[in-house]
Amino acid sequence: MSAGTEFLAVVMEKLRGRIRELDETIEFVQKDIEGMHEYYWENYTEMDQYGYENFDNSQALLTQINANQENLNMRRRLKRMLDSPFFGRVDFIYDGDDEAETFHIGIGNFSEKRGGIPLIYDWRAPVSGLFYDYDRGPASYEAPSGRLHGEISSKWQYKIRGGRMIYEFESDMKIDDDILKQELGTNSDTQLKNIVRTIQKEQNAIIRNTKDQVLVIQGAAGSGKTSVALHRIAYLLYHDRENLRSSNILVLSPNSVFSDYISHILPELGEENIREMSLDLFAYRELKDTVADCEDRYHQIERQIRDGEAGYRWKQSKEFVQCVEGFLVELEDRLVDFRDVEYKGMEKKAEEILKLFYYKFSGVPLLSRMDAVMEYFVDEYETLHDRTLPEEELLVIREKFEGLYVTTDLYVIYNWLLEDSGYPALRDVPAEKRFLKYEDVYPLLYLKYRLRTGAARRNIRHLVIDEMQDYSYLQYVILGLLFPCNMTILGDRAQTVDEKPRDVLTFLPEIFGRKIRCIEMKKSYRNTAEIAEYAGKITGIEGVEYFQRHGKAVEERRLASREEALDEVLRQVQLIRLEEAGEERGADERREMPGAEDMREASEAGPTREKSSAENESKIEYENTAVLTMTEEEAIDAYRYLRERREDVYYIDRDSSLFQKGITVTTFYLAKGLEFDQVFVLGGEKESTLFQQFRYICATRALHELYVYDFGA
Repeated sequence: MSAGTEFLAVVMEKLRGRIRELDETIEFVQKDIEGMHEYYWENYTEMDQYGYENFDNSQALLTQINANQENLNMRRRLKRMLDSPFFGRVDFIYDGDDEAETFHIGIGNFSEKRGGIPLIYDWRAPVSGLFYDYDRGPASYEAPSGRLHGEISSKWQYKIRGGRMIYEFESDMKIDDDILKQELGTNSDTQLKNIVRTIQKEQNAIIRNTKDQVLVIQGAAGSGKTSVALHRIAYLLYHDRENLRSSNILVLSPNSVFSDYISHILPELGEENIREMSLDLFAYRELKDTVADCEDRYHQIERQIRDGEAGYRWKQSKEFVQCVEGFLVELEDRLVDFRDVEYKGMEKKAEEILKLFYYKFSGVPLLSRMDAVMEYFVDEYETLHDRTLPEEELLVIREKFEGLYVTTDLYVIYNWLLEDSGYPALRDVPAEKRFLKYEDVYPLLYLKYRLRTGAARRNIRHLVIDEMQDYSYLQYVILGLLFPCNMTILGDRAQTVDEKPRDVLTFLPEIFGRKIRCIEMKKSYRNTAEIAEYAGKITGIEGVEYFQRHGKAVEERRLASREEALDEVLRQVQLIRLEEAGEERGADERREMPGAEDMREASEAGPTREKSSAENESKIEYENTAVLTMTEEEAIDAYRYLRERREDVYYIDRDSSLFQKGITVTTFYLAKGLEFDQVFVLGGEKESTLFQQFRYICATRALHELYVYDFGA
């Protein structure tokens, strides 16, 4: 039995022992809590009149409930570790020592007793950096006491599933790439994979970055930028428990399906899940008191495909923001009709109100400024009459001061702005019939935040922005107003859903007014070399490094009709039967790598042989296939055709929230961020300004096989 297998057996036994102890503790504390509840209900009428005993009992109960919750969380983490307690080991000889100290690295810390020396170290612990950043030889890591130096005498990697050793090998033999190929060569899933076992050195530097307030990750398609960003959040939570909690973090996701796709990552890494939302949904909620409904980004994309230039760019630009600021200066004189205000014998002259409005409260936004003037008036009244005004009287006074505004309707004020700028005004209809095109959503939202107080969300201390290239200048200005906090911003300029790539770094420093650190991730791991080369030719992008994993050549065909293309999809698709997948996967994983001894023999014999093209092209059974179209209408037609012929066909639209195994039919813009074993690309309007982006984004979704079907004459 190898040393790794022996240690695994020891750890598994100790894990089970700790879980049994926790079960007993949880049961005991739960009975104690129930007893405290019973005591309270039996004796609360006899407790002292001042409530001291009641308070003491409440505090004791709260302490026990919190303790049990902590035990429940610990048990949940340890049960998760039973599947794979560790994945790495480093033997490190500190400078001045003769013998190596062994550190096993896993998804979380584990010690036999609370507060004891860990048997397993959390992948985010300082010492774990040795595993990710160094091979055998001189190494160092940053500990709380300072930087510690020494030498790695040995480094091992393990794959453990279901508490059983699948393989183990000494990774200083320079076969890391072969293991990474095994990981990347597996089937895709309906959830993003955590990458703790395969974090690369350049990725680790981003994950462990705690110094930069605004970190921008510009990553090629398939570079792992979303995974790295989420692992960075897990790392920050681990290292700043006192100041940062999961509730203080917000992820801006492109849609609900993508949110579902990444939602398990942080729980897998031992953290509570974090809040996610789309900016479009947030904007709608913020404007629902002003308008009845709003378009989202996907409406705008469909219109751009259909009609070409959508005419929305000016309203998202720096020039528009400057125009709004000029409009606000002139709006002060236009928005208020100053008159005397009198209430129960106390009068405030128009001239006094004007001075308060323009001078004393000049720093307050316009539509909130009269509230400040009113409060000043109320303070004077209450001081003079030595009484506190009840709520109903305050409402009367508020109406008097708000009546000095010509209007407080943001929709009307926005129409003034449009007319002053030479643009046609929106329809003059009651609020319940108002509908905003996408091009007007964020201009109106920006106007709201400039005219009213209370935009900033101070409870959010770290914001994650994914698909950064798809946010406009105006949207980033709004995000800067809402979230004056640290940020991780990630995306790929090549995947901009527009006719030209958008490099947000040209304006982010100006908007946020802070130093921004940009890190480029140039190595792509997702696609096979054949798919990556095909995708690269579409855009002519240079400088991307591709992980050399070979597979089937990209297949391009022209077919007579859409129906014939869809029939070809059905002929090509071979999805693994889902009920057998769970049973077969464990056996496949055990076969995928030789054991430690065989691995050493293979290493001595020479590098692992790459499969021949014939071997690579043998049909593999996959779990996820995508049929991607350019427009929503095409996706619906394709879905209906395929669904009549197979049951495991699913359609993703803007309202979908789940990503399921089988055949997924959707548009290219809703597939962003997702990955599939096979991708079939159907047609596309070649005259559209978005055709190149359509083909590129579709191609970069494919892990193993890519088929591009044109049809018609």
